[in-house]
Amino acid sequence: QVQLVESGGGLVQPGRSLRLSCAASGSDFRITTMGWYRQAPGKQRELVAREIRGDSTVYAESVKGRSTISRDNAKNTVYLEMYNLKPEDTAVYFCHVAITTAWGGGPYDYWGQGTQVTVSS
Repeated sequence: QVQLVESGGGLVQPGRSLRLSCAASGSDFRITTMGWYRQAPGKQRELVAREIRGDSTVYAESVKGRSTISRDNAKNTVYLEMYNLKPEDTAVYFCHVAITTAWGGGPYDYWGQGTQVTVSS
């Protein structure tokens, strides 16, 4: 079992930056795919950024050039840095990981609980 704990959300002024963190806890697992999604009020959840096996990275057009997804394997933590934030970035942000186990199981999908990001002056 893997648990994800997100942090770093809050109220941010337009044009500023923030970094979201997603710490995975558990034992005997390896993160293969990681991603960040967001859901604004009245809208469907959408992909923000995703990295697959450390090789390929995909960003939503709306955040391309303004965000960076990264990981710290030693800490089992996934990050999303966003720059030049805009009011339309306001949403609940969810991290997602796919993991494989030490004994070859998986991949298994896990979601964080979500962290609110509000961009407003």
